Amino acid sequence: MQKSELQKMLDGDLYDAGDAELVAGRSKARKLFTRYNALDYDDKEGKRSVLKELLGGFTNAIDIQSPFYCDYGFNIFAGDNLFLNFNCIILDCARVTLGNNVFMAPNVQLYTAYHPVIASERVKGPEYAAPITIGNNVWLGGGVIVCPGVTIGDNTTIGAGSVVTKDIPANAVAVGNPCRVIKEIDS
Repeated sequence: MQKSELQKMLDGDLYDAGDAELVAGRSKARKLFTRYNALDYDDKEGKRSVLKELLGGFTNAIDIQSPFYCDYGFNIFAGDNLFLNFNCIILDCARVTLGNNVFMAPNVQLYTAYHPVIASERVKGPEYAAPITIGNNVWLGGGVIVCPGVTIGDNTTIGAGSVVTKDIPANAVAVGNPCRVIKEIDS
């Protein structure tokens, strides 16, 4: 049996993002986050209702400042006490797992999608996706970019403007482009 493009995407295989099912999934997400972003700041119940429709799952306390953008939404799973500041973007073509007490400053971007590096393959259109996992008690500073396939360990702080291209261990402060550990910390 041949895999659907959605299943290929979820499995990390090369897939066609122009597939009708995937286009419909992105369209649904855009309608939902547009509605979310238009809601009054104090409409906590309305915002929570939209997030229940949009996200794959979250446990309890969740605070996502508008505007917020994502590709599909259904691939985003959050633990308790998630805070995303203004203008966060999550390209969730693969699973994005956010632990408990994750804080993201403004303009943080999580990218699971990526393209072939060989130009003759890339111009054909298909792409790949790899999951991102962010542990418990993680803080991502302003403008941080997390690349596909990255895991960030518990109790870690990523400095503003960093580009995280490789896994970062638990109990660390990491900064830069490419992001690297500059200090180990006690949890």
